[in-house]
Amino acid sequence: MKRREQRECIFQLLFRVEFNGREEMSEQAGLFLEELREEQEAKERDEAYILEKYRKAVEQIPQIDAMLDESSKGWKTSRMGKVELTILRLAVYEMKFDEDIPEKVAINEAVELARKFGGNDAPAFVNGVLAKLAEKE
Repeated sequence: MKRREQRECIFQLLFRVEFNGREEMSEQAGLFLEELREEQEAKERDEAYILEKYRKAVEQIPQIDAMLDESSKGWKTSRMGKVELTILRLAVYEMKFDEDIPEKVAINEAVELARKFGGNDAPAFVNGVLAKLAEKE
């Protein structure tokens, strides 16, 4: 499985956080991986990578949301669309907490996710928020 495919899986799993309680997410992760095995030839290392990155991102959601609220003028996380918010959370996790992924790659991949899963304005919105966040360093 390519890194982009893994990132899409992490996004899809992270998206479920918006609709399920913390106690339900373990079961949701199991169901997601079952579906993944049926649809694609996911190897154990792919599944392990996806789960590890998902869990690490979830741990950082309070900090990530605070960074997003500070960076996105007029768009608090509570007002953002669930798809865009999830994409931004994953990208900010990669930019700020994952040393393996260069910042520019995280931004580019987030824009690609927005093109695939978001609305017409999603790529520009995601790019704008992340660019503003990147400037603050």
